[in-house]
Parts: sequence; C-alpha cells; structure tokens
Amino acid sequence: MVLEAISKNFFLYLSNNKVLDRLAKRYGSRFGADKIVGGEKFSQAIPLIEQLNEEGLEVTVDHLGEFVNSEAEAKERKQECIETIQSIAHNQLNSEVSLKLTSLGMDISEQLVKENMEGILAEAQKYGITVTIDMEDSSRCQATLNMYKTLKAKYDNLGTVLQSYLYSTEEDLKDLHPYDPYLRLVKGAYKESGKVAFTEKESVDENLKRLIKTNLLNGHYTAVGSHDDAIIDYTKKLVEEHGISRDQFEFQMLYGMRNQMQKDLKDEGYTVRVYLPYGEDWYGYFMRRLAERPANIAFAIKGIFSK
Repeated sequence: MVLEAISKNFFLYLSNNKVLDRLAKRYGSRFGADKIVGGEKFSQAIPLIEQLNEEGLEVTVDHLGEFVNSEAEAKERKQECIETIQSIAHNQLNSEVSLKLTSLGMDISEQLVKENMEGILAEAQKYGITVTIDMEDSSRCQATLNMYKTLKAKYDNLGTVLQSYLYSTEEDLKDLHPYDPYLRLVKGAYKESGKVAFTEKESVDENLKRLIKTNLLNGHYTAVGSHDDAIIDYTKKLVEEHGISRDQFEFQMLYGMRNQMQKDLKDEGYTVRVYLPYGEDWYGYFMRRLAERPANIAFAIKGIFSK
C-alpha cells in the first residue's frame, strides 16, 4: 500500500510538469499512450468509435487539453468541439462529447467560457448529442458547478461530473438535485490535500456508493464511472433491490481499460459507455491514468521498447 501511494503521488506530480508536457507533444504518444488515447486528431478516433459501436458499446469523446491561457486558443478549442459534434452526426456515431472548462477559457473569464459553451451546446442540441462537463481539481470545482447550473437552465443536453474523494461532493449532489442532473460519478484523479479530500481509499469508495445510491433514488440519470469490481457489483445489487430501470443508469469505463469487463457488462444487458480521449495534449491525462492504476505502467514500458 505504501509503494502504491508513492507511485500514485509520483505520477500525479509528473502530470503537472510543464516541461515534460512540452516534450510529450514534441515526441508524440509512443510511450504507450496510444493504448488509452484514440489519436491526436478526431479523424483517427472515428474508426475506433465505429468498432466500439459495432461491439454494442456507446462512447463519449474528449478533446484533451487544459489550462488554456489565451482567448484565441479557447475559441480554437470551441471550434474543435463543434467540428467533432458535426463529425459525430455526419458519421452517425453513437457518441457523446466530454470537455473541460479550462480548455475553453475558464481561467481567463467567466463570460468567455460561457459564450464558448453556449456555441458548443447549441450545435450539439441540433443533433441530440449530450455534452458532459468534466470535473477538474478542487480549486475549480465550484466554478464548474456554477457554470453547469447556469447553462442547464437553457440546455437539457448537458451533464457534469462529481468526484467522491472531495468532502464537499455530498452537499454538491444535494445542491444539484433541483436541476434533474445527468451526472457521471467517479472517485477522482487529481492530487488533492487532506484538507479538502479523503485520503483513504475506503472512505472514497464508501462516499462513491452513497452518491450513486442518492442520485439513483432521486430519479436522476447516473453514469457510474468506475473500473472497481466492488463498485460495479454494488450498483448491480442496488438497482435490483430498488427496481431501478436500466434506462436510468450506465457504466462508464476508460478506453483501453477493463475491456473484458466492458464486454461482460454489455452482454448482461447493461449500457456501457467508453470514455475515449484524443488530441495532442495527452500527457496530463496519461500520467493521471498511470497514477490511478499501477498496472497501466506496462503500457508505457511496452511503448518504450517496441519498434
């Protein structure tokens, strides 16, 4: 457990290293990232989405990128999202879209990110495509939820994410109840202080179970974002015990992870959605995945030594 904690902290530290991020962009995703990232451009991800759809799996795509510092770049990210939505519709893909508000200018101005989001949501609404706002670190949590509530008043095709490792999340869930939220519930993947987050896995897991139960019993659509057998089994038993329709929830898993579990759940009749990221800014995402699951390090090692 100590070694695992050290490994997790190490990779979370690396995820925020700007020098390594620049090197990653320069040398590409050869260090195993192609096993969990769908390519640097959305066109490269399309065949993967088609294959997943053929296997009976649904998808959400995320154009990777965070911490945009210029208005021009934020508008470029907005246009990329719009073009992705149009491509999803044109290719008749069974896919939603996920995005981060920092990629659309949240750290620049509230008005900028609101305008960019409205452009994206209006386009997605034309095609009946749902857009999910990914949650970022705790310092941006409240701003993200505030923006979600503002936009949800106008757009129904909008979801967001809550992370069970934050102390505040249970209250956040109560606060979102009047908005009939579509929520992806996850444990969380950022390095956080013990002042704002649970540090013990058991506490994070128990809080996630509470969130899943509350949101489902409140009648809201729930995406259970977990690769953990215990969380998946808990959800199965919960919905059976309370007679909750399978149309009210889904399991979400990351591309390239627990592939057999994804297939098994689909074969059992559950909705399974695969989170498929793409883009040049894959480095931070890749490091956080290594931190979450030490077994993922094998992808990197294989990439380093493969020709």
